[in-house]
Amino acid sequence: MNTPELRTHGADKLQAATTQVSGFNAFLGLDGFVDEILHVVDKRESTDKYQRLTTIAKYAERLAAAAGKSTNVEMVNQLTKLGGNGPIMANALASFGMKVCYLGNLGYPSLHPVFADFAKLAEVHSIAEPGYTDALEFEDGKIICGKHTSLREVNWESIKTRFGHNKFAAKVQSADFVAFVNWTMLTCMNDMWSAILKEVCPALTGPRRKIFFDLADPEKRTRADILQALSLITQFEQHFDAILGLNEKEAYEIGGHLGFNLSDRSPAGLLKLATQIREHIAINTVVVHPVTFALAVSAADAAIVEGPFTPKPLITTGAGDHFNAGFSLGKLLGFDNAHSLLTGVTTSGFYVRSAKSPGVDDLVCLLRNWPTK
Repeated sequence: MNTPELRTHGADKLQAATTQVSGFNAFLGLDGFVDEILHVVDKRESTDKYQRLTTIAKYAERLAAAAGKSTNVEMVNQLTKLGGNGPIMANALASFGMKVCYLGNLGYPSLHPVFADFAKLAEVHSIAEPGYTDALEFEDGKIICGKHTSLREVNWESIKTRFGHNKFAAKVQSADFVAFVNWTMLTCMNDMWSAILKEVCPALTGPRRKIFFDLADPEKRTRADILQALSLITQFEQHFDAILGLNEKEAYEIGGHLGFNLSDRSPAGLLKLATQIREHIAINTVVVHPVTFALAVSAADAAIVEGPFTPKPLITTGAGDHFNAGFSLGKLLGFDNAHSLLTGVTTSGFYVRSAKSPGVDDLVCLLRNWPTK
């Protein structure tokens, strides 16, 4: 699943392709958030010192004990950063050296200051105010608490009036890679995808591009909406090589909506489920990234690759978006699924250890000096 030989070969391939990366053009959207990364206090020992609640289960016990009474929960800010699936993924691609154009809700009419550094790396356009996220991080996962009112303004009419229809079409035409992510929180996304399929895609010329979709935890959306989204993604395959990215929870949710057997929760069972999803929606690739490994299925190529898992990450919010960026980089470079997965898990592994987006040189270094714990 992840051998020294695979890592050495992956490092060599990435190192050889370093100059090629700067020639790629990427166009991504359409969300934007200001993220506060928070720890929950268990015991406050002094003004400056506290013990952290380390697991979601312990936090749940604290909240459950307050039922019928009340309680006070203290949260300590660890970091305020750009957020949203799109900005994090786009920032990671730009950190590789790609030419990136991003469109989303990053502040309107003026860009929110948290996106200032991102705007130095990429061409950034905004059509609405950002959403806000409180990301409660624990050693075994995270709880994302979002404020989404401004996301209602992310719709096709706003794109046309505040960015421009012709400009949008030109960005897609000039891109090697397109990504539309955070479908769940952008409730107008199905309408936007329908409009893009009708008004933009038929006029595309040149080589087939790659397009990436991330539903982003669709549990709160209706089955009818989810099935419509999958149908629209299928239609994009007519014009692009389409990739659907899922985490483990999302894969089982989608599999359930499609009526597949979910009883086998092993890696082999998850690979079978991803194969069934890909065959059902008839797209180029389905990729799934659980915490400790990742897998991908295409028509003639399937692979599972373990990542450099760490039990005590500096940050977890955005790890999946960094994986998606790394996997997409591999696909753009023409790597097979195994090497694309390796690029993905190395990207997310670097990020959770450093809270920084890696460059290609950082990936090569981590592959050549693979952590043992």
